[in-house]
Amino acid sequence: MRQTKAFGNETDPEVVVVSNATPSGKDIMDIYKRLEKDHDKQRELIKSIKASKPGSEKRAALWTDIKVELEAHASAEEQAFYSKLMAKPDGTDDTRHAVEEHQQMHEMIEKLDAMDQSADVWDDLFGELAHKVTHHVDEEEDEFFPAAKDTLSDAQETKALKEFNDRKDAEIQKQEELAD
Repeated sequence: MRQTKAFGNETDPEVVVVSNATPSGKDIMDIYKRLEKDHDKQRELIKSIKASKPGSEKRAALWTDIKVELEAHASAEEQAFYSKLMAKPDGTDDTRHAVEEHQQMHEMIEKLDAMDQSADVWDDLFGELAHKVTHHVDEEEDEFFPAAKDTLSDAQETKALKEFNDRKDAEIQKQEELAD
């Protein structure tokens, strides 16, 4: 985070303001905002799939999108973010829990992939996956991120953001190649 100095009044002559703004005033992305951006995308894809017609081409395309998104996000998050938290004594239990949830989601994705998307059972299992994803991202944002902010240094957070972006890009490319 960037610190800027502002001059106040005679009782508080100098105020230090910590901001995510760049010198040009634009807000910069940190690891937490980046992960939340992905979470928002996942929530939107879930809504779109639930609103789509079973067995439709639209649902099939949305399903491909969310699979790629969830798998790439989980892989990048585990490597770039969770790995740094696992190295800290305070971060291991919550991080293990988050990794377990990623594994459960992966298993649900594999089951859904093997099913007919027009079947009622597909909708039921997708509902379970949607609930798991929503629970996971809400828990991360409400509990996990605040604890991580107290655990990781600014340098570790900056490194995590770069590693996350690099790994996610590579994972998306890998997923797209597998789909071809």
